Amino acid sequence: MSDTTHDGAVALSTPPSADDGLSSAELAAKHGLTVSGARPGLFEYVRQLRGRRHFIMAFSRAKLTAQYSQAKLGQLWQVATPLLNAAVYFIIFGLILGTKKGIPQDVFIPFLVTGVFVFTFTQSSVMAGVRAISGNLGLVRALHFPRASLPISFSLQQLQQLLYSMIVLVAVTVGFGSYPRLSWLLVVPALVMQFFFNTGLALIMARLGSKTPDLAQLMPFIMRTWMYASGVMFSIPVMLADKPSWIADVLQYNPAAIYMDLVRFAMIDGYGSENLPSHVWVVGLAWALLVGVAGFVYFWKAEERYGRG
Repeated sequence: MSDTTHDGAVALSTPPSADDGLSSAELAAKHGLTVSGARPGLFEYVRQLRGRRHFIMAFSRAKLTAQYSQAKLGQLWQVATPLLNAAVYFIIFGLILGTKKGIPQDVFIPFLVTGVFVFTFTQSSVMAGVRAISGNLGLVRALHFPRASLPISFSLQQLQQLLYSMIVLVAVTVGFGSYPRLSWLLVVPALVMQFFFNTGLALIMARLGSKTPDLAQLMPFIMRTWMYASGVMFSIPVMLADKPSWIADVLQYNPAAIYMDLVRFAMIDGYGSENLPSHVWVVGLAWALLVGVAGFVYFWKAEERYGRG
């Protein structure tokens, strides 16, 4: 089609297009374009995470290997660190302060070591979660992937480290007369529940830490308070026998204490069901599902904001 101008020149005119009159948003939608970095739907997000499962596993293994790469003892520190912590707590709390009250002498050391190892699993997952986004901004800004991969991989890293510690825990419990039996298999569901709880908590802390880097400086104090309130070094019912019963109930039903008690019950002969709160397995599962699912959804809702600003 052509038109003649007033000076005799021929001007070509473009035929009308089907896209004429559409807004930018309508035009993008028509041709299947989406906003870069937009948050996918929840189920699509889960599908993307599943597709990155090899990256998550490889990243967690690489972080675990690099953690002590500059130390001469290398990976031995994965076991030595919590074991040294347990030794310090035994001297201070067991010998000097006498917190082993109500716990038989041959049970207290396995009781203490189990508490330190299991609580360290949660503590390390939370601390790694706080820095999962803020400490990896280069990776977050350079590549497109589900950001939940980072806190999940850090939780897996701590799970792998715990498995090394479990070798020492088995040696300690056997050394004090608790030999392998069928109840030891209960450690598996207990640690699986704790892993889901830890991962949910790491996801929550990752979102909070991405916008508030100072949270990483505050968390050690919060975690230390949580440790002292969870019965790592003492029996909660015994130490609070002269206090209102609701205080002991609150402390016993907190998730850190629940998972420690489950592992202690499974592995230590002298730590029977009378030391556990009622419905302990149901409570442990409830904590795992509640925090695991809520943490995942909470993190996902801010997916498009990570690494910006």
